[in-house]
Amino acid sequence: MLPKIVIIGRPNVGKSTLFNRLANRRLALVADTPGLTRDAKEALVELSGLRFVLVDTGGLETGAPASLAARVRKAAEAAAREADLVLFVLDARAGILPADTEIADWLREQSTPVLVVANKAEGQRGQHAALEAFELGLGEPVAISAAHGEGIDALREAIAVHLPEASAQLPEKLEAERPLRLAIVGRPNVGKSTLFNRLAGEERAITGPEPGLTRDAVSVRIPDGAGGQIELIDTAGLRRRTRIEEEAESLAVSAAIEALKRAEVVLLVVDATQGLEDQDLRIARLIAREGRAAVVVLNKCDAVSDRKAAQDALAERLGSSLSQLKGIGVVSLSARTGAGVAKLLPAVRSAYAAWNRRIATAELNRWLEAAVARHPPPLVQGRRLKLRYITQPKARPPTFVLFGTRAEKLSEDYQRYLVNSLRETFTLRGTPIRLELRSPRNPFAESEETR
Repeated sequence: MLPKIVIIGRPNVGKSTLFNRLANRRLALVADTPGLTRDAKEALVELSGLRFVLVDTGGLETGAPASLAARVRKAAEAAAREADLVLFVLDARAGILPADTEIADWLREQSTPVLVVANKAEGQRGQHAALEAFELGLGEPVAISAAHGEGIDALREAIAVHLPEASAQLPEKLEAERPLRLAIVGRPNVGKSTLFNRLAGEERAITGPEPGLTRDAVSVRIPDGAGGQIELIDTAGLRRRTRIEEEAESLAVSAAIEALKRAEVVLLVVDATQGLEDQDLRIARLIAREGRAAVVVLNKCDAVSDRKAAQDALAERLGSSLSQLKGIGVVSLSARTGAGVAKLLPAVRSAYAAWNRRIATAELNRWLEAAVARHPPPLVQGRRLKLRYITQPKARPPTFVLFGTRAEKLSEDYQRYLVNSLRETFTLRGTPIRLELRSPRNPFAESEETR
């Protein structure tokens, strides 16, 4: 098992900037807004031949037991207890504040090794300011500037000293099959993080009645029940852009959309007590436009009096408003109680299989012949279009190229007929289908143009 290094500290000391620097890519949201990070975020990092899991956490603040600050602190402290090494980040320019001292006192009570990191220590003046961290009694601080990359080599060396080399080497079995990437998306407060925690089997994402709690895209690996693994990604709620005012929410929405684009299957979570709203359909169309497989999750079914009526209303609106994902799987459940959750991963695997489906050219052309015989293409300027040949150049999503005389003039209605027939004949429900139209080149026309 890989060692785990957890970054902690009070808000706005540069934890997420350091996380991105060590991960060597922008994974965590970074802005001047304090408290931007709330949930723990993980990345696999390679360092001088060693590999470990790096965890970014929310800023440690005090607050009433039920407050958001207390929930963020609880999640960060839980991550620190499980760590093999804690990077305790300070702001060297601000000096040692009472909140830093309080965190240091808590760390001394734990058994986890601690490395003090004095961030924002640019230049010689910053180096001197970092020395104040000696008074915390947690060993020699490492002075860095995560934003500018100063002192990162020294930090890497200090980390390597704390990591047992044998246990940090990546076992061969960890190089096995890449996990299926599964993103959870939806409007704010529909239960995405509750579902994330339910599937993860632990409280990995902070939940509560406040909308917009999740900001960054947070991931965890879980078994899929069929011998494989799933990288499960929780995302921030997606509202209409006209309603987004704060920079933090704008960054969170951008991170959610990026997570959707990187995913292979997307869970669109809908609130059963509110039904399918226009914003749900906008998100579904974004999923289809990005070519992702999808499953609709009808959550909070325990809170509706007539579950069947809620399901029927959802299915009816999906059928009439979402032709791009016709036949999409719908799983009714309660993330809060766990009822119905066991049906979800099989539905995900089914959608993933359809998304990856490849169909032999001979099968496709037999289908095309039957489809055209059953319903011939409409006339264009009094002439019948001739559809001659179809092939599938790629999957993920299934993409087909249809050749024929003046094929590019085929009406949208007839294209929709062909796509729906493909979907039904080859069981491609719940995945976008791309249909490209091409006419054969006319060599005589080309020779005329060159004269």
